[in-house]
Amino acid sequence: MSDKPPDCPTVARQVELAASQLNSLSILPSCAARVYSELLQAQAVSAVLAEVIESDPALAAKVLSLIHQQGLSFTDENLVLRRMLDKLAPEVLRDSLLSVNVLQPFDHDKPEAQLIKEVVRHSFAVACAAKEIAAIVSHQKHPHLVYIAGLLHDMGKLALYEVMPKSFLSIVEEAKSTESHACTIERKHLGLDHTILGKRLALKWGFPDQVALAVWLHHSSTDVISQTMPQAKIAQCVQLADSVARQCGIGQSGSYDEPGPADETARSLGIAWEQLEQIRRDLPATVRHKSEVLGLDSQNAAADYCSALHSTAAQLARDNTKLSLENRSLHSTASHFHFIEDFLSGINANATPIKIAYDFAVRWQKFYQTGTVCLYLVVPTRAPWLEAVLVEPASGSRTVVLHVPGEIPPVPEPIASSFAIVDAHDYLDWLFEQLDVPFDSKHTRLMPLLANEKAIGAIAFELRYPGDIELFREQFRTVTSIGGSILSMALAQQRQQLIAEQLAEAVTGLEDTRPQPGTEGSLSALAEMAGGAAHELNNPLSVIAGRAQLLAKAETDPEKQRALRQIREKIRDISTIIEGLVSFAAPPQPRPERVKIEQTIDEAMKSVGKRHDPEHLEVQIEIDKPVEHVYVDPGQIVSALANILSNAVESYTDELGPVKVVASAAESAEFVKLTVTDFGCGMDAETVQKATHPFFSAKPAGRKRGMGLAHAARLIQTNKGSLHIASEPDSGTTVTIYLPRK
Repeated sequence: MSDKPPDCPTVARQVELAASQLNSLSILPSCAARVYSELLQAQAVSAVLAEVIESDPALAAKVLSLIHQQGLSFTDENLVLRRMLDKLAPEVLRDSLLSVNVLQPFDHDKPEAQLIKEVVRHSFAVACAAKEIAAIVSHQKHPHLVYIAGLLHDMGKLALYEVMPKSFLSIVEEAKSTESHACTIERKHLGLDHTILGKRLALKWGFPDQVALAVWLHHSSTDVISQTMPQAKIAQCVQLADSVARQCGIGQSGSYDEPGPADETARSLGIAWEQLEQIRRDLPATVRHKSEVLGLDSQNAAADYCSALHSTAAQLARDNTKLSLENRSLHSTASHFHFIEDFLSGINANATPIKIAYDFAVRWQKFYQTGTVCLYLVVPTRAPWLEAVLVEPASGSRTVVLHVPGEIPPVPEPIASSFAIVDAHDYLDWLFEQLDVPFDSKHTRLMPLLANEKAIGAIAFELRYPGDIELFREQFRTVTSIGGSILSMALAQQRQQLIAEQLAEAVTGLEDTRPQPGTEGSLSALAEMAGGAAHELNNPLSVIAGRAQLLAKAETDPEKQRALRQIREKIRDISTIIEGLVSFAAPPQPRPERVKIEQTIDEAMKSVGKRHDPEHLEVQIEIDKPVEHVYVDPGQIVSALANILSNAVESYTDELGPVKVVASAAESAEFVKLTVTDFGCGMDAETVQKATHPFFSAKPAGRKRGMGLAHAARLIQTNKGSLHIASEPDSGTTVTIYLPRK
């Protein structure tokens, strides 16, 4: 080092700029060997790896910086490094640790390497002593935070060695020859010392504030500073621990002056002399353990490092190969999904099953570059024929009809209900004979087209590259299952269309299309029963009501008066029920007149609006132009229709939903057809059968009396109309009403 006085501000700035480029501190080869070995052996953070990180200042600094970069929260009061490691994703921690620089492994016998070893040993000695001191100090409740501060207190020295190793060694030599403190020599030649540099890095790397403060102040007058800055107590603990470690001669701090008086600082912290002596006695054993963890005294540090590095490189190579294979597999899978996407996007909603099968077979041959392809569909009725698609690369594609021998199942048993790839020539001689196309017997494979674990067809194809069959097995399974599901839906739609056509033909052949009121007989019987019940109930109720009224006038006891009032209220309820029965049993004779169907619906809607919030009613009304009038009693039909609409509105259990009302011409010119459709809770078959019975209700007990649909059916019947209900649970209900035109 030059004897010429340096330009301290300039040098200090140069040192700071050089240190600001550091992303981490370098670690010793022995430490690197331990880290690499543990990373190879475990997916998660092992206890050994955690202890290595907790013992080495460079690794601890790297992890704290990583925690900050990842945006993970830690507080000054609860910094337990081992717990923080669990918050990091294993792969993120692994990559970060592998990126840490390693000091030259073959220079471990050089003086500078020995010096760095002793600085590291001194660092964890201070950390261990600081933790014990913090555990004793009554107002300091977080020894883990003090431990980290002690471990990193000399990180500025390690940074100086990183950016200017020769100058750092010269500073140490001068401090030793003059028996000076390291900070004094550092400020003399650099214009700053390791405490300032350490603080700068602590702030850059996002360390907790109290750790940065301890790194900065541990060589200052902490006794004085802590009186006005309580958070400096941590720096005071670290300062005392530094004195203890130096007095014990553990490690190398780079300072050669006499350690400061520990007793005075101990008294300031409230630590007794005996407690401090116990820490001094225990510290060497603790340090020996930490040294073993880091392998500081290993005689084979370079060899261990090289071996661990070789193993790590080999493992990373294997991982890279595995990732490469997975990437190829993913690329292959992605291309298969492109095939599926292309197939699905080309489907027309009105396409026939054989047209969809044709598109699938053509795409299959083109995508997989196979030879001839034959895809056939199975007719559910076990007809002696089936439709097939034949794709020949040289001759084009066509659809054919094939005969199926009665004793042979179209889809072989091994693939009838589960996916498998079989040799086609073991099962499809009957098919190949009819096609008269030369399929390669050795390389033709057969796979099912499955839907709900049942084959609806199969695909036979020549495989030009037999080695690919196992590579593509799972992709074949996926593609054929999707094709089978689509074809199954198309076949189902085709069957439904056939049934609809047959039904339309049958309906066309009916001679009498006039709607028949199927519930007329049962409603009449129920009406007769209701009338008799009303007559039998009226007389005893009148007697009970009269007696209750007389007793109430003479009674003075409040409880008995309340009971008598309840009796009279219930009698009124029963009277209302009887009125409903009478109305059902003997409704007024209708007075029919010619009324507009639109006006009838509007008046029914107004009545429903009085029972429900009209702003939330969602009723869609459609009236065909030819339908204008019906010949009914307007009041009775409005009442009936209002009850039906109200039931539709109430079918939505959680919230109101749409109700659709359609008026159209009936099959018979004598009637108008009116449908009320909701999409609510629906009814099962038994409920539909009883829905027009008086007092029947599917609602829980106590919820209305179930007379709405009964009244509606009765009134429509008396007006020479009919009412029919169609419903399914969770699918809604449609009430169809036929009303006479004249």
